Amino acid sequence: MTILYISLILLCLYIIFIIFKSYQKNEFGMFWYNFLKYPLGLIFKIYYPYQIINKKIIPETGPVIFCGNHVHLMDQCLVILASKRPIHYMAKIEYFRNLKTRWFFKMVGCIPVNREIHDENAKSKALEVLNKDLALGIFPEGTRNKTKEILLPFKFGAVSLAHKSDALIVPFAISGHYKFRSKDLKITFGEPFKVGKMSLEAANQKLYQTIYNILKGENDGK
Repeated sequence: MTILYISLILLCLYIIFIIFKSYQKNEFGMFWYNFLKYPLGLIFKIYYPYQIINKKIIPETGPVIFCGNHVHLMDQCLVILASKRPIHYMAKIEYFRNLKTRWFFKMVGCIPVNREIHDENAKSKALEVLNKDLALGIFPEGTRNKTKEILLPFKFGAVSLAHKSDALIVPFAISGHYKFRSKDLKITFGEPFKVGKMSLEAANQKLYQTIYNILKGENDGK
């Protein structure tokens, strides 16, 4: 019984801590995101001993868009664990149509995207997040890369949203393998930049090249 009481007290203290954290960030809608983040981090660190490179360059305030390559379902977890800020990820609408996954993606503040159309509703919700000086997560490839190519061509959604909101783009590259106790899993952050007066084509190319160069360097170093 003593162990049960101690566990309940610790759980209550943890809930109070998460409520306070959500209050500080003015994001009560991300309560479950914050609640699950720390247990996820512990489990993830034990199962996948990952590395975070250049974590210090992640902006702590202002609107940001995290953009990186996508090779595994768990990729977003590395970004979430690397940043102190709650991240609203844009996720394919199929996850929201599936009863087994819908509850989770809604609970952690994801934005559904219909990839079969030019989804103005998703863009509007993403801009709303950025206009509140919050963080957004996008995989510019649009889907997981299951080819042998380093990167798939990038879609323009990320740079378009950054241009409209004046958000800072934070590039990242994930390399290594999601295997139990693997020692090569790594997320590396590139230098953040704004679209500014660049054309969307130039900004998209800069984003692509930044991530490509990091991944190419990782591959060449093996």
